Amino acid sequence: MGRPLFYEIVEKPATSCIIGICSAIWFYIQKRNFGYSHVGLSYENAIEGHHWRIITSAFSHISVIHLVFNMSALWSLGVVEQLGHVGLGVAYYLHHTLVLVVLSGALVLGMYHLLIQRFKIQYFRRVMAVGYSCVVFGWMTILSVKQPSSKLDLFGFLSLPISFAPFESLIFTSIIVPQASFLGHLSGIVVGYAIAWGLIHGMNNYWAISMLGWIVLVFVVSLKRSGVYDFDFLEIESVTDPSLPSVRFLGSGRTLQMSSLAVEGVEIV
Repeated sequence: MGRPLFYEIVEKPATSCIIGICSAIWFYIQKRNFGYSHVGLSYENAIEGHHWRIITSAFSHISVIHLVFNMSALWSLGVVEQLGHVGLGVAYYLHHTLVLVVLSGALVLGMYHLLIQRFKIQYFRRVMAVGYSCVVFGWMTILSVKQPSSKLDLFGFLSLPISFAPFESLIFTSIIVPQASFLGHLSGIVVGYAIAWGLIHGMNNYWAISMLGWIVLVFVVSLKRSGVYDFDFLEIESVTDPSLPSVRFLGSGRTLQMSSLAVEGVEIV
């Protein structure tokens, strides 16, 4: 007989919170009758300045089956939080989840850009990606390098050797679910290897909080600039160079200038 769920949740606090967030977002999407176009990430949206979609697309799911599959895999991968004795643990998990969300989204846009501009495949201009699979595939990859003897359990009865899980799952999902985003999953694997091999390193609480702060700022500014949401306390105006926006907090008189983000570049991620 397995351990009570309560103890599992206590041992995987970050994973449990992320599953709760994704589930709550799914419920909200269903209640508001949102679709892929409302929360998904595409190359066309990105070049129009909808950078906020890198975040919303990662945590959003339209289909309940998609949500259950991703969250089941994520729950199994939450074992990372219990491996503090081998250099992983809760802090490592939170820091690098942040990295996986941002870099996998940026990388898939870069792949789209290459395919569109270099190979003239216009199909990828409007492909809409949604789902947490980029991060799931990233953690599969990290765990396959750090703990190759581990297993990935899906739905409580399907078990895969973690050392082969990233590419097994990549091929499996591409065959079983044709609309699954091959490039989205591949981007998670690439970023996962970069983290596991130490190419991306040095993340600590300072850098994680700094990164989170910039993510929130870019998220809010891009929402404002794209006209999706009007933040009354925020006014954006050009300073010297029209390509460099400034952010003014009304009432305080303070203005912050930042360089514009140039991210170059309907699938289920």
